[in-house]
Amino acid sequence: MPQLRVRPHAPDATGTVLEVTPASAGWEHVGFRVVRLQAGGRHAGHFAGRETCLVLVAGTADIKAGDEAFEDLGGRATPFEDKAPGAVYVPAGVAFEVVAKTEVELAVCTAPGTGAGQVRLIDPASMSREVRGSDTNTRYVRNILPETEAAEGLLVVEVITPGGHWSSYPPHKHDTAMPEQESALEETYYHRLQPPQGFAFQRVYTDDRSLDETIAVEDGDVVMVPRGYHPVGAPHGYDLYYLNVMAGPSRHWVFRNDPAHDWIVRKR
Repeated sequence: MPQLRVRPHAPDATGTVLEVTPASAGWEHVGFRVVRLQAGGRHAGHFAGRETCLVLVAGTADIKAGDEAFEDLGGRATPFEDKAPGAVYVPAGVAFEVVAKTEVELAVCTAPGTGAGQVRLIDPASMSREVRGSDTNTRYVRNILPETEAAEGLLVVEVITPGGHWSSYPPHKHDTAMPEQESALEETYYHRLQPPQGFAFQRVYTDDRSLDETIAVEDGDVVMVPRGYHPVGAPHGYDLYYLNVMAGPSRHWVFRNDPAHDWIVRKR
């Protein structure tokens, strides 16, 4: 099994600093790439058989995809700013280009697709916001591409977890297809920390502990979740942002809490 933690590296010629592919992850659905561009920099892509959601984690850019062009998207300085990201949906087989107007942090999220649907700007007003949990389990969610919005397989969401809080908690999983009870979805967590010298912890484990890893996460890391429960803890003093990408055989997010810890939510 590949290591679950993927570290960033210096930008290559395309601006890519990190990439997860189905081949590198040892799974079938989720692809994820982080691109960093200076103002005037360009990143182009064209994925046959894979749909794409382009998310401007930070910065401002123009995006062209197929015959559509969108100018001055994004605009937030960091992912911790209380503002929706710029985002564009690109069907499988459609070429795209991102041109940075400022320094840009771009997430390229992909999953298998047939080419159905149209290129579209994902309206920030459609990105519903939620507050989940309570007390030190409180976190703030923005649904970028939920299952209520059109796509073939992708689900994309971002979360802010304040320092000293837990997230994806109680531990939950979505690795087994059981109608109305649980869906089977691969997942990546792209982590950012504020201040950036901080760290967080993520545990990925299964009921039988055949997979049981606890990972010290630093700014810019990705954690792959092929199966199992996957809670995250942010230490005091360091806020945690993560961008989740999920995909699987069916585009539904239905999770099951670890029975040992489900009492945490049932007691309320």
